[in-house]
Amino acid sequence: MKKEFKVIADLLPQNIRVLDVGCGDGSLMSHLIQEKNIEARGLELEKENVQKCIYRGLPVIQGNAETELHQFPNQSFDYVILSQTLQAFYNPEKVLKELLRIGKSVVISIPNFGYWKVRASLLFFGKMPVTKTLPNSWYNTPNLHMCTVKDLFHFCIEKNIKIKKVIGINENNTSEIKKSNLEIKNFFSKLGIFLIG
Repeated sequence: MKKEFKVIADLLPQNIRVLDVGCGDGSLMSHLIQEKNIEARGLELEKENVQKCIYRGLPVIQGNAETELHQFPNQSFDYVILSQTLQAFYNPEKVLKELLRIGKSVVISIPNFGYWKVRASLLFFGKMPVTKTLPNSWYNTPNLHMCTVKDLFHFCIEKNIKIKKVIGINENNTSEIKKSNLEIKNFFSKLGIFLIG
């Protein structure tokens, strides 16, 4: 099980309604149902992943989060989760607005382009990095917007989005990220997980 899934599960209370946007093959939904007894629903673009979710018995809708989130009513879920997908949208700000409208709280995880190995790859080798959290080459990556933990932190402040908690993940270690330690945590976190609302 991914460390990211455990951190997300720890942020959620029991027995809530969750929408997993870009749910992939349903691994995170399955984990949350088992660990937190939640009522989950998924939204997924890729047909193959939708079929995997259905095979697992998970409620999923095939659709594009960029264009179809408007169909969900205001505050129709307790939490909306967006796991490592924000950077792949053409208009991440619009998607974030929709997530905050649909959910009472939103959990977002992002691969951190400010992580030291990513910086070192660019600095020393002059190449876009390929890492565990960024496994694609520059030409076949789904990532359109290179975002750091610091970028998303400042974006939330700028847009008056309440930051409830931010967790940085590096290998098997997790730590809370605050304004006071943002610089150092941005440097050492492979992944950032934001709880906003």
